[in-house]
Amino acid sequence: MNSWTRRQFGSLAGAACLAAVAPRVARGQAKARVVIVGGGIGGATVAKYLAMSAGTIEVTLVEPKPRYTTCFFSNLYLAGIRSLESLTHGYETLTQRYGIDVVHDSAAAIDPVAKTVALKSGATLPYDRLVLAPGIAFKFGAIEGYDEAATGIMPHAWIAGPQTELLRRQLEGMEDGGVFLIVAPPNPFRCPPGPYERASMVAYYFKQFKPRAKILILDAKDSFFEQDLFQDAWDRLYPGMIEWLPGQFTGAIKSVDVKGLSVKTEGDTFTGAVVNFIPPQAAGELAQQAGLADQSGWCPVEPTTFESKLQPGIHVVGDAALTDEMPKSAFVANSQAKVCAFAIAAALTGSDRFGPHLFNTCFTFLAADDAVSDAIAFEPTEGTIKISEILISQVGEDAEIRRRVVQQANGWYDAFMHDVFG
Repeated sequence: MNSWTRRQFGSLAGAACLAAVAPRVARGQAKARVVIVGGGIGGATVAKYLAMSAGTIEVTLVEPKPRYTTCFFSNLYLAGIRSLESLTHGYETLTQRYGIDVVHDSAAAIDPVAKTVALKSGATLPYDRLVLAPGIAFKFGAIEGYDEAATGIMPHAWIAGPQTELLRRQLEGMEDGGVFLIVAPPNPFRCPPGPYERASMVAYYFKQFKPRAKILILDAKDSFFEQDLFQDAWDRLYPGMIEWLPGQFTGAIKSVDVKGLSVKTEGDTFTGAVVNFIPPQAAGELAQQAGLADQSGWCPVEPTTFESKLQPGIHVVGDAALTDEMPKSAFVANSQAKVCAFAIAAALTGSDRFGPHLFNTCFTFLAADDAVSDAIAFEPTEGTIKISEILISQVGEDAEIRRRVVQQANGWYDAFMHDVFG
């Protein structure tokens, strides 16, 4: 992507974010009702950008948790660099500044014919359009021995919060010289660089406080995103501490022994003092119950509106969506959500329809002063979404460049959270 720079990417993304929808609704006309289920990055972004459309749409956001903790940057918490509170955000501004009705409840069922959402509290919400941003579900039982109860001993920490805190306590309590075992899931899954960034950041912590500790990654895959950047960093920063075993070497993960803290592959059994088991994933359970997921376990969507290909009138954004070459990342969810919001506003208010602008920006930490980034542009092509341009950090970059990426990453996080939560 030689003709593009990160600055140009940011300008384009910002233009897409701020492309105000100019509604043309007659005075006195009843407001259209949009219900959004899921208050993560995708759902909160849809809610905010719909509410910004001159108040012509009544927006309700359904989210059971009063505060949202970002899974991205949570590896910095494991490294002792950030607090979990610094990664936790509320919905007050969405209510106070944008007039969004934030309902702290859980969706129990969807009736696509009656166009209603039933809540666990017993209330029913009618809608003209529905947006689901349910995130991921874990495929418990896909690996023998690993069920939901096992997460209390072998945490996945792939939804930030109590699981992240549990994993940190386990790492802090681990004896120097112990093995931290990470099981990385098969594709597709939330945040492709995440397991390997986690290995890097835990190694950063170990290097300071448990220098004889080892990290072993058992992978379901034979390669992973930004592999050359990670392996270069592991050799430079943590020599001899991190070992990665691909699926073709181990013969894939077969089962776990939770009590014994061991993971069995086709050819061997591996034991860790701490085991971080990240299970295979699928679209959030509500999306599956509503008939929005296909045999892949994910939700096929129309790439210019994110309307479900299986249930008209319902849109799916974020990790649950099946979007071909788009990774399951926070910035992707945010980008999809804006396209979805503008498409819904155009459909409900008669406002101008804008072409989709889809981007991803991702910052990955290798140490406290060493980070890499990628910037990717996408375009809808023949009913799916493909990469059109890509810019990515390279092996061998100067240390000062990597330090600047760390600064950019921290600035990006603050700006991104403001964009999502106000």
